[in-house]
Amino acid sequence: MSILDKFDPLREQHKVLTDVGRSPAALKFDDILSPTEAILDGKRTILMGTNNYLGKTFDEASVQAAIDALREEGTGTTGSRIANGSYNGHEMLEKELAAFYGVRSAMLFSTGYQANLGAISALAGRDDYLLIDADSHASIYDACRLSDAQVIRFRHNDPDNLDRKLARLEGTKGSKLIVIESIYSMLGDMAPIGKFVEIKKKHGAFLLVDEAHSLGVMGETGRGICEASGVEKDVDFITGTFSKSIGTVGGFLVTDMPGLDIIRLVSRPYMFTASPPPSIVASARKTLSCIPGAKDLRKRLWDNAAQLYNGLKDAGFELGPTLSPIVAIRLKDAEKAIALWNGLLDAGVYTNLALPPATPFGWYLLRSSISAAHTPEQIAKAVTVCKSIGAELGLIAAPGDADPAPARQLNGGAETRPCATSEAEAAAPTTAGAPVARV
Repeated sequence: MSILDKFDPLREQHKVLTDVGRSPAALKFDDILSPTEAILDGKRTILMGTNNYLGKTFDEASVQAAIDALREEGTGTTGSRIANGSYNGHEMLEKELAAFYGVRSAMLFSTGYQANLGAISALAGRDDYLLIDADSHASIYDACRLSDAQVIRFRHNDPDNLDRKLARLEGTKGSKLIVIESIYSMLGDMAPIGKFVEIKKKHGAFLLVDEAHSLGVMGETGRGICEASGVEKDVDFITGTFSKSIGTVGGFLVTDMPGLDIIRLVSRPYMFTASPPPSIVASARKTLSCIPGAKDLRKRLWDNAAQLYNGLKDAGFELGPTLSPIVAIRLKDAEKAIALWNGLLDAGVYTNLALPPATPFGWYLLRSSISAAHTPEQIAKAVTVCKSIGAELGLIAAPGDADPAPARQLNGGAETRPCATSEAEAAAPTTAGAPVARV
């Protein structure tokens, strides 16, 4: 008997993928040509699933800043900032992040995952309550595991359900920290941030918003959904990542609350992880400085997203509920989802294949994340290929069919997100689980 035997069911599930074609976990690009193209299996392939929203991974100024820092300060810090001290770039980036958001303080993490893990687990301690959206990212669920706080899930994007759960906590000691995301990574749906702010104020709770997928994407100066909704002053904490619009790796926590530096002494993911290398910090600083003025890129990004979303919707695919740079085709059939994904790869279009339990309600998703760097021609090709293969698989009606039977749209085509219909469904995790208090 092996300690790995417990993974046999997962091996069987993975075998279904490999029997049909490729495995997403084993996909290897031969060469990366640009933010939107790569060579895969010797074939030029359009990249439609990279989260590279502003196309900044090949930005010349950011690349040069990384090269200069690499030559001047070496390849890495070889330790945490607590153990090995801070480099000048670390402190400069934190000051620039705080200035960008117009707040007192910023704290730098080595990844976006660690930003959520380190911030949330430190902020919510014993006797506190963590109230998290049921569709939260795995990093948020893992932060709950690391925290000593009581964890309560509320229905996805449902302020009323959160309101009821907070009401039941009336009179309990300890702080209540609400954690939501701006744009949710699987379906691209957005939080009704204004309503969550109202509920937070009503109950005297604190609110943390993960702006991972909206930084650079939303708001007049690209600060995200909080800026776009005019609620920045009412949000207590913001976390984010550099691995999307900033085009590199790293994460952060910002707040206007005084005393943030104490978190450096209690956040284990911050204390015991090597700090970001100088080259990473330098490229992040350079790209961040461009975000406020990147209005043309944001407009192009949203134009591209509309072209893909509307093209697939008009073809009859069942999509996520909201137009955003994340466009996901939703399928109930595993075999057809896998076949569609492989067919797209064969035709030179790369998307993300997302499978349960990481997806809402057990759907199988072909997820695209659009970039400002995509051309209309690239998006048109992706739509054409999806329509052709989708029709072959019976997922949508073939062009010219007399009696088309397109995939069902939510609520007759209304762009609304289905909510869980029961407390049990609301509590069911869609990612890695965490201890949950039933309230």
